[in-house]
Amino acid sequence: MEIEERYATHPDQIATMTTQEARARYLIDDVFTPGQIRLVYTHHDRIVLGGACPGPAPLTLEAPALLRSATFFEHREAGIVNVGADGVVSVGDRDFRLVHGACLYIGRGAPNPVFTSDNADQPAKFYVFSAPAHTACPTALTQPGAGDIRELGAPLTSNERTLNRYIHADGVSSCQVVMGVTTLHPGNMWNTMPAHTHIRRTECYLYFDLPDDARIVHLFGQPQQTRHLIVANDQAVISPSWSVHSGVGTAAYSFVWAMAGENRDYDDMQPFPPTALL
Repeated sequence: MEIEERYATHPDQIATMTTQEARARYLIDDVFTPGQIRLVYTHHDRIVLGGACPGPAPLTLEAPALLRSATFFEHREAGIVNVGADGVVSVGDRDFRLVHGACLYIGRGAPNPVFTSDNADQPAKFYVFSAPAHTACPTALTQPGAGDIRELGAPLTSNERTLNRYIHADGVSSCQVVMGVTTLHPGNMWNTMPAHTHIRRTECYLYFDLPDDARIVHLFGQPQQTRHLIVANDQAVISPSWSVHSGVGTAAYSFVWAMAGENRDYDDMQPFPPTALL
């Protein structure tokens, strides 16, 4: 298992960043490596995110030394979405089968989970998003399409999409993690319009189900000082609380959105219409 540490950044830094510097701070381009667990610890709300991609052998999510914990979930919780082929996450004596798009919440105090792919030649890809937790909530599995579904956007604005909330205030309980999956309808490319910030939360995107020859232009930065990242399939973006987050692809795609911070109110956001962006 590998873990990378990234420090928090100030919005004033955006104006002078090169493309390479911005990618190094906010883009995670190696989320899934066959046979490995790769994690990033960001000081933005103490989030840990990354991927487990088990091959012929199972993978165990243990606590890296950076966490100073006996087990990964000693002081943490996590949401896990499988964006690959089918697989199993074992938590103690319970096995949870995750098909493509399923979401598993694991609460504080759980034993180290074990990740297994049904077929090593077509591995599962377990995306992990974790935050500190002050109390224990029950571990729970939600199947694709079984969450709180919102139909958003329209074909005329190229952003017709299905938003599925899994872990949220009125759904699967957590301390501070809020998580779900949004899928763009065929022929639609824009996500999250109007763009917005979450002053009280950090949000991270994992883009998936994007063709290998397609890319997403992900907007970030302050509303009057925006920049962009070019993002490929199975790559993740860290969006600090002061940063807008939106994007457009050269093809339709899905993305896992996950947040952690001061509250779990999904609609706690500050929207900025396209006319307000610079």
